[in-house]
Amino acid sequence: MVVILDYSIGNLNSIKNILKRVGINALITNKVKDVLAAEKIILPGVGSFDHGISNLRDMPYFSALEEQVLVNKVPILGICLGAQLLAERSDEGVLSGLGWIKGEVKKFDSARMMEFNLKIPHMGWSEIEVKKTSALFSNMYEDPRFYFVHSYHWCCANSSNVLATALYGYEFTAGVEYNNIAGVQFHPEKSHKYGMKLLENFVKYF
Repeated sequence: MVVILDYSIGNLNSIKNILKRVGINALITNKVKDVLAAEKIILPGVGSFDHGISNLRDMPYFSALEEQVLVNKVPILGICLGAQLLAERSDEGVLSGLGWIKGEVKKFDSARMMEFNLKIPHMGWSEIEVKKTSALFSNMYEDPRFYFVHSYHWCCANSSNVLATALYGYEFTAGVEYNNIAGVQFHPEKSHKYGMKLLENFVKYF
């Protein structure tokens, strides 16, 4: 069973609908029993870091989620804010993140953005560079590009956890992966064939 976590944040139905287009049924849920039965977990998210992590930790399924991911090694994919919540901390807030992948979330350097005459947030399509072999990008279309909307980005403590990068003024981490845990800063549900392929790969091969 593919589970999309409901913690009162994120465009859940958009993710469910894009999965349906590639023949995958997913369940949007906030129930403990569903999380414990999950074979794949998607952690979406739109909004601020502190609000997101507070909501997630307050959910009745949070202990079950930790058990599934950290003990049972059930694959999880964080999307946008959901990817950022995997980190230890964020410039956007004061609360600790999940810390499931070592690193932090930093705000785009506004001074450097001014040098390139770029605005924050980074909004629109950007090509990515895949940095390591991953099932998420198995048989991906050439020159993969995805849709971004964000003002903050990942900084991994260990470079081996950098899955993909993109350019916006400077190179930034656009995806992270460590064992059964992955996160992408972009929105696959808004990224047409590229996003559909990535989500299909996550469910079938990750």
